[in-house]
Amino acid sequence: MKSKKRILIFITSIIICLGFIFKSETIYLFDLVKTISKTKRTVADITDYIYFENIDIPKSKNPQAWPIHQDFNTSKSTLRLNDTHDRLGTVAFLIIKNDSLWYEKYYDGYSEKSYSNSFSIAKSLVTAVLGRAIDEGFINDLNQKVGDFIPEYKNGLASNLTVGDLSSMSSGMKWTENYTNIFGVTARAYVGSGGLEELIKSRPIIREPGKSFKYLSGDTQLLAMTIEKATKKKLSNLVYDWFWNPIGAENNALWQVDNLTTNTEKAYCCFNSNARDFAKLGKLFKDYGYWNREKLLDSSFVKKATTKRFDKSPYYGYGFWLGSYKKMNYFSMRGHLGQYVIVFPEPNIIIVRLGKRNDKKSEGNIYPDDLNTYIEEAFKMIEE
Repeated sequence: MKSKKRILIFITSIIICLGFIFKSETIYLFDLVKTISKTKRTVADITDYIYFENIDIPKSKNPQAWPIHQDFNTSKSTLRLNDTHDRLGTVAFLIIKNDSLWYEKYYDGYSEKSYSNSFSIAKSLVTAVLGRAIDEGFINDLNQKVGDFIPEYKNGLASNLTVGDLSSMSSGMKWTENYTNIFGVTARAYVGSGGLEELIKSRPIIREPGKSFKYLSGDTQLLAMTIEKATKKKLSNLVYDWFWNPIGAENNALWQVDNLTTNTEKAYCCFNSNARDFAKLGKLFKDYGYWNREKLLDSSFVKKATTKRFDKSPYYGYGFWLGSYKKMNYFSMRGHLGQYVIVFPEPNIIIVRLGKRNDKKSEGNIYPDDLNTYIEEAFKMIEE
């Protein structure tokens, strides 16, 4: 009798599990078909905010325009830069020199107020929120365990996972970063409306955290979940209160969410704003966390974020990409399809490019070829 009861319980459990799996698959397939039907494509685009649910983040209560440089737009774009803009569908390109707007141009009907998807520029923004959460005492430091806030990460390899591991892309999470497989986990996070937090929690930690760099969007999403648990506030509210309002954002931003019920921000991507306001985030880190003499981030955290963590991946710190050009070091916020905020602390230059496509990487390169083009041609314009 007991044996039959155990078998019945086992069969029932299997049925429940299969029902859950098929339900999840059905929901995702429905979301996928609906998205393809609306967008008429199977890949992401900078205009996707039109087709997904969003949280509105208001502009600053004290909007601050960029000062206009005395040489504003007096330098002409180079032929190579023009060709790259045309070929890759640039919609915005600007250069901030010595904290003033030195060059600005828009394409394809875009303007200084037009929304464009940040894609993974948002990852740097989430790291900024982490830094402020540490400053405010909600999180102890980069070494605090994720399991202190989310109980699902208290056991096994996950018990060693820290917030710093998530920010530096070294979680060891089972995740394949693929932007073309419409049935992969990255697409499910982007398109699916079945609950982003549950999707993240379903991805186990399969490698020892904190040992090596591996770029995973799931890391940033889990980091945002951890910050929300620590602060008991929504990510978008933290961004507004701690950064968007004090830096004087001139326009509202939109942050895509999984659905209007769970209302979870797609933290690893999908912060929709404009080139001028994106540039302000670069200036904040260039100035070591200060904005108009107001401290928004601890300078030591900014230094840490823009310095390599692992010797084998010297091109990444905590939420920021790192590089150099003609012996000048820079850090950057980078997003899919060539969204770039490139910051040269010396000689105080910020380059912002937003657009529809990016180049592939040449053999041996860390970055897409067009990133180097924007840097090289911008400096030719500045130095002419």
